[in-house]
Amino acid sequence: MYQYIKGKLTEVSPSGITVEANGVGYFIIVANPFRLESKISIEVLIYTELIVREDSHTLYGFMSAEEKDMFNSLLKVTGIGPKSSLAILASASPSQIVQAIEREDSAFMQKFPGIGKKTASQIILDLKGKLKVDLETIETSYANDYIDEALLALEALGYSKRELARIEKKLSAESFQSVDEAVKTGLKLLLN
Repeated sequence: MYQYIKGKLTEVSPSGITVEANGVGYFIIVANPFRLESKISIEVLIYTELIVREDSHTLYGFMSAEEKDMFNSLLKVTGIGPKSSLAILASASPSQIVQAIEREDSAFMQKFPGIGKKTASQIILDLKGKLKVDLETIETSYANDYIDEALLALEALGYSKRELARIEKKLSAESFQSVDEAVKTGLKLLLN
């Protein structure tokens, strides 16, 4: 029903975010809501999926179209519901999930909350060879999230916005596999 919502991020809570668009506040459940905390009062674009159940209408949100596609692909697997699908996306990028499925890496899939050996095998069986994603686009999107989170962590350590602005361009020129990696590189740049 809704492809995306573009509006001002007004609230971040442990269970989701609120985006105000055209005077309406939409509560959207997202993976890792606090990664968006730095964007409060800023216009954001959140890809959405409305799940209608007998007793509820729930809006799920994603930072990229690839995340949304992965969420919907996971929902097609027997035994995976919206909460499980979101928990998987909170723990790994879509490209990591695709790679694990294509490699038939059941151990990787079992590290997600609520995913046992049987469900991991079912995910691989149902989705192997059926996922079409642009891994390069996904990795770029996650690398930007890692940089944003790293800058927040460095600010929490006491570095000024001016100091962080000085290193942001250098950080953006590199690619990172985790927030920790981006923080370490940021610290090195700040100390030089």
